[in-house]
Amino acid sequence: MKSFRLDELEAERVANSGAYLQFLRERNMSVGLYALNAGQSDPQQPHGQDEVYFVVSGRASITVGEETTLVARGSVVYVPAGVPHKFHHISEDLKVLVVFSPAEG
Repeated sequence: MKSFRLDELEAERVANSGAYLQFLRERNMSVGLYALNAGQSDPQQPHGQDEVYFVVSGRASITVGEETTLVARGSVVYVPAGVPHKFHHISEDLKVLVVFSPAEG
C-alpha cells in the first residue's frame, strides 16, 4: 500500500520550488499535486493523457476546450487527452490533485 498526507506533499512541492509535484507513478496512471497562487497564470499545454482534477482548495475558473466553469474545493473536472485547458481568474490560492491516465510522460 502507498499512503500520502496532503500537508507533507505540499511541503515537498514547496521545497522543490515547483507548481507541480508528481508523487505517484504506476504503469497505468500518475498522480500529482498542482498549485497556483491567486492571480497567477496557468502555463499548461494540452497533455497526451486523460486527466482528472480534484480541487483541494481555492477558487478559479477552468476552460476545457470551449467550455468554462467555476471550480472550488470539492470540484472534479475531467479533461480528455489533447484538449487545451487552463485555470484562470484564480481568486484564491488553488491546490489540485491531478490524476493522469496513462501515466504522464
